[in-house]
Amino acid sequence: FVADIAAARGGDPCPSCGAPLRASRGVEVGNIFKLGTRYTETVGCRFLDRAGAAKPVIMGSYGIGVGRLLACIAEEHHDERGLAWPVTVSPYDLHLVLVPGGATRDAAEKLYAELQAAGVQTLDDDREERAGVKFMDADLIGIPLRLTVGDRALAKGGAELKHRLAAETALVP
Repeated sequence: FVADIAAARGGDPCPSCGAPLRASRGVEVGNIFKLGTRYTETVGCRFLDRAGAAKPVIMGSYGIGVGRLLACIAEEHHDERGLAWPVTVSPYDLHLVLVPGGATRDAAEKLYAELQAAGVQTLDDDREERAGVKFMDADLIGIPLRLTVGDRALAKGGAELKHRLAAETALVP
């Protein structure tokens, strides 16, 4: 058997239609291995076929790596500040940030309890840190929505809601 073999590159013509090929990077998320009867013959794992004859089981291994999936999400959904989880796979629905000082702790605790009761999975940041530190950490973690409870927003009758990828916040009651 003789053949000309070459690695396809971006711009090469498609062997089926002639259109230029596009090259892009990929990540192996899952794998499939055909194991055949190597292991089943070793341990004597057999089944009876329709004729009643004993035959070795044919094996395959199918896997999806959870770590690989997380790496793929991080690779596709981030910016210079950190992760930006898609809503569908985010570990939390909402990142509740308490700005220390004033009457905010009581309001934040009440809001957290209401969110939990409503089934909203909430990451509660009630640490005694400056607001800027908390905002940077929130961006790094990348929960899709951040709700900030602070004296300034409470004085206006609400809390500040911000989507992770948005530049602006919105006052919500």
